Amino acid sequence: MIRPVLTEVGIFLIPFAVYALFLIATRSGVLSQASWPAHLVAKLVFGSLLLVIVSFILLAHFTGAPPDSTYIPAHIEDGKFVPGTERPGIERPGTEKPGASK
Repeated sequence: MIRPVLTEVGIFLIPFAVYALFLIATRSGVLSQASWPAHLVAKLVFGSLLLVIVSFILLAHFTGAPPDSTYIPAHIEDGKFVPGTERPGIERPGTEKPGASK
């Protein structure tokens, strides 16, 4: 769980790091309060939040189990622990696909 949180925090910090690198490259005072006016920080926060929202959307779209998969919960089988898994295409009772005949 810590990896996704750190990834999102890192994505949030990208615009601030790019601006700090810009200030270093232009030899402006990175720690100077005049280099970080409130309106610019607000724009950086807005851009950061936009990046985080886009990353959440991409994460939801490209990760996880396929839509037609079934979760098999963790259980004990023959005295051994079997972790939970995703199995694609297992039909559950009462969820026959349209047009499928028996």
